[in-house]
Amino acid sequence: MKWENNRQSDQIEDRRASGGGMFGGGGAPRRVGGRGVGLGTIAIALVAGWIFGINPMTILGVLGGGGDLAAPVEQSAPAASTGQPSDQMGQFVASVLGGTEDVWTTVFQQSGAQYQKPRLVLFRGATPTACGTGQAAMGPFYCPGDQKVYIDLGFYDTLRQQLGAPGDFAQAYVIAHEVGHHVQNLMGVTEQMEQARRRVSEREYNALSVRLELQADCFAGIWAHHNHQSKGILEPGDVEEALNAAAAIGDDALQRKSQGTVVPDSFTHGTSEQRQRWFHKGLETGSVKACDTFNTRAL
Repeated sequence: MKWENNRQSDQIEDRRASGGGMFGGGGAPRRVGGRGVGLGTIAIALVAGWIFGINPMTILGVLGGGGDLAAPVEQSAPAASTGQPSDQMGQFVASVLGGTEDVWTTVFQQSGAQYQKPRLVLFRGATPTACGTGQAAMGPFYCPGDQKVYIDLGFYDTLRQQLGAPGDFAQAYVIAHEVGHHVQNLMGVTEQMEQARRRVSEREYNALSVRLELQADCFAGIWAHHNHQSKGILEPGDVEEALNAAAAIGDDALQRKSQGTVVPDSFTHGTSEQRQRWFHKGLETGSVKACDTFNTRAL
């Protein structure tokens, strides 16, 4: 991937120097509502929310009979540096984020709307968020409450070593997917999902969650489509890296790997084949309309 062709975003909040984060740093407590959407592990939450899905804190809250998971959470933000990181991996992340900003700013403008850029938080170990405490074991996730994407870069080692999905474009796909959740939040999709959660069964909500995640995959494809058209970022093998990552993180693949069996009614993110297909649809068309997973019968 020719990521150096992109402009580096200045919307990076680097908390890596804070270490564990959740107990350190200054700043006034914030009280913000929001429900995390992202990657996760931790026992049963590993299967339900590991890769590109609902924050495992949310899943564990459901399993434990918790209350309103969109309730405001008060956290203290640790000390952080903002702007463009100086290390290569930080610069890579800033470059990918910059590419998403340019693409979605244009897409929104074409619809007569204004794109609000998300912040991307780099952290190590654990960090406070408006959706609760984020931990490295959860993998990357998006928190609607503060409109930030969170990632511990150690996740890329997991992606490569444990999930068999190496490559810089696979890493970029992770970021573009999480930004896709931000786009959904701006479009009102996230709020509609939250409303639906209160009136449908768990099985029905799982099915809606699959459509949410596949749309974010498709939005990641839109980023790749337009970013390549404008900056020529794709190199031979890049698309295959993303498709390989999508295959590795399908619900069926994760369940088969973790428990040996597949339970379709518990899917929250889509099968490997579905995730590949919807990413490729966004990549081929570059069209938001083509990513309407909620009004298509066959996924």
